Amino acid sequence: MELVVGCGGEDDDDERRESGEMTMRSSQRRILVRQAFLRFQLKSSDQKKKKKEKSGVSVKENMEANRGQGGIQQLLAAEQEAQHIVNSARNAKMARLKQAKEEAEKEIAEYRAQVEKEFQRKLAETSGDSGANVKRLEQETDAKIEHLKNEAARISDDVVQMLLKHVTTVKN
Repeated sequence: MELVVGCGGEDDDDERRESGEMTMRSSQRRILVRQAFLRFQLKSSDQKKKKKEKSGVSVKENMEANRGQGGIQQLLAAEQEAQHIVNSARNAKMARLKQAKEEAEKEIAEYRAQVEKEFQRKLAETSGDSGANVKRLEQETDAKIEHLKNEAARISDDVVQMLLKHVTTVKN
C-alpha cells in the first residue's frame, strides 16, 4: 500500500493565505493518519502471523491483544508517521517556493542588466555624437553667415541706389 500526499485546491491556498501558515486540512490529515495506521497494522499483522505460526497463538488471542494497549500504540505510531509525512511535504513545498523565488530574482537581475546595458548603449550613441553634432552645426552656421554676407555685399549697391531715389524724389 502506498501513501500519496496530494496538493490541495484553491480552498486550501486561501486558507493558508488567510491563516498565514502552511497547514493541511483536517480531512486530509485524517486520511493520512488512517493510511499510515493501515500500513502499520498490515505490517504488524504479518509479524504476528509469523509469531503465531511459531508459537501457536490463536487468532482470537491475537485480536484481543491488538485491542488493548497495542492498538493505542499503533494509532500513536501511525499519527507520528503521518505527521512526518506532512512535515516532509511542507518542507518540500517550502524548498520549491524558495527555489522559485531565487530563480525569479535571478531572471529579474538578468533582465535589469539587459535593460541597463541597452540604456547605456543608447546614451553612448547620443552623447558620443554630441561633439560631432556641435562641430557640424558650427560649420553650417558659419556657411550660412558667409552666404548672408555675400548676398548683402552683392545687393548693397542696389539697396543704396533705391533708398537715394526714394529720398530724393519729391511727390506732390
